[in-house]
Amino acid sequence: MEKFSLVALARQQMQAASQTTSGTSGKTVYGGHEHVLRQTLIGLRAGAVMAEHATPGEATLHVIEGRVRLVAGEDSWDGRRGDLLVIPPTRHSLEAVDDSAVLLTVAKHR
Repeated sequence: MEKFSLVALARQQMQAASQTTSGTSGKTVYGGHEHVLRQTLIGLRAGAVMAEHATPGEATLHVIEGRVRLVAGEDSWDGRRGDLLVIPPTRHSLEAVDDSAVLLTVAKHR
């Protein structure tokens, strides 16, 4: 069994994101390409945008710190610390309203 402090990892990724040109930084904390389930902790600097993209399966976004906006077409959802957003099965983008950290969980289709 492994144990992680998501709060500590969130701080690390937010710090890393503040030093990148894209304003984002990510670290897979569980799973990967060989697993169905993958969890990635993503740090985002305020104003950073993850451009529109598709997700390879069912996905959720748990806001660990800050505020984000998930946009899919004409729809958008705001999330703040403690919120869980269910990512729609359509193309979408993510914007950091404040410095933020999120846990992306994806269960890939087989």
